[in-house]
Amino acid sequence: MLAFWNAHSENPGKVLFLKYEDLKEDVVSNVKKIGEFLGCPFSSEEEENGVMEEIAKICSFESLKNMKVNKNGHVYGVVKKSSFFRKGAVGDWSSYLTPAMAERMKKLMEVKFRGSGLMFEI
Repeated sequence: MLAFWNAHSENPGKVLFLKYEDLKEDVVSNVKKIGEFLGCPFSSEEEENGVMEEIAKICSFESLKNMKVNKNGHVYGVVKKSSFFRKGAVGDWSSYLTPAMAERMKKLMEVKFRGSGLMFEI
């Protein structure tokens, strides 16, 4: 992750770095940002007609989670495809980590990301 962050910091025109928390906070603005980054900005007509909102809806966690292709079957015959989707909620990690594990993760991130400018809320 830090390598991608550094690549983005060194050349933001070549590497787009989005955090899930930021994406969830404002999906439509980030859809616009992704379009611009890919060199395919939305026209004012597309913006007025709600194209970015429609893309956000189609690509939403709930929409992807409920697609038949993501609900059934296994990856390499081993891992259930449905196991790749939990709740899609920011902070859901706290349902899976004990407070001691969360504190350990926070300390590790502080050490690994120190001086990089990359920060996450824990």
